[in-house]
Amino acid sequence: MKITEIFEKHKRTYSFEFFPPKDYLTAVKFGINAGQLMKLDPSFVSITYGAGGSTQENTFNLVDLFHNNLGFVSMAHYTCVNATKEKIAYDMRILQDMGIKNVMLLRGDPPKGQKTFPKNPDGFNYGSDLVRFVRDNYNLCIGAGAYPEKHIEAKSTEEDLINLRMKVDAGADFLITQMFFDNRYYWEFLDKARQKGINCRIIPGIIPITNYKNIKKFANITGATIPESIQKKMEPYQDNPKEIYKIGLELAIEQATDLLENGAPGLHFYTLNKSRAAIDVYDSLSEEFKEVKSKYEKSFNPHAPEK
Repeated sequence: MKITEIFEKHKRTYSFEFFPPKDYLTAVKFGINAGQLMKLDPSFVSITYGAGGSTQENTFNLVDLFHNNLGFVSMAHYTCVNATKEKIAYDMRILQDMGIKNVMLLRGDPPKGQKTFPKNPDGFNYGSDLVRFVRDNYNLCIGAGAYPEKHIEAKSTEEDLINLRMKVDAGADFLITQMFFDNRYYWEFLDKARQKGINCRIIPGIIPITNYKNIKKFANITGATIPESIQKKMEPYQDNPKEIYKIGLELAIEQATDLLENGAPGLHFYTLNKSRAAIDVYDSLSEEFKEVKSKYEKSFNPHAPEK
């Protein structure tokens, strides 16, 4: 099933993002945590793609597992860095042969060990070009990324919105945002996007801060702002995992509830392959926000005809 078909039935979706385990031990931990998250019956799951396509095989294997063995609506991330048009075409056919109908298309990060993007004369240099190629040649539902605080490489919010409009015009069906910790960034971004004629569904991506030091590093890399009020609450306890978890969970519940109460079309959880925080946030939401799967008729036999 395409994710856009779920949108037609439900005003909100709840989705979880995973990344492929790197070794046996993390695979075991992933299995435990993913199993716990699956009990929440998400609208869809997404599987990330390593820098320069470094985890492609594992990404494809994992999305195949979720779709064909577990029966969940699944979305494969795909990046165009270092990929030729021939390679992209081959990979899209593989995904289609698996029965995958949803892809998250991104330019991606620079190849491992590099800080800049090499020119790709045999492929694509921008996410919008990848989106257009896939839209023109394959019957897939396409998601793309959005940045409430603008992409870190964009010179201005205006430039970033122009680039985003290009991705949507090229064929992106919906957008999922980068993480943010102040909901004002999302609402202001949403208003500006609508003014630019970007009218597709824009799902907020959130991440509970359960490891302050790690999230702070990630925020610095991506350009996400951790508000001073949150820093003051967390920094005195940054070496106290239990207290950080408690504070982070309270903040994430507050953020998620506020987003939904004000009309956000659901939530996309960046799980970091951990289950507890995402489960705790979801369980905290009032029942009025949880209509997605209880009324969503979906066969969990992946080989059965879709309803």
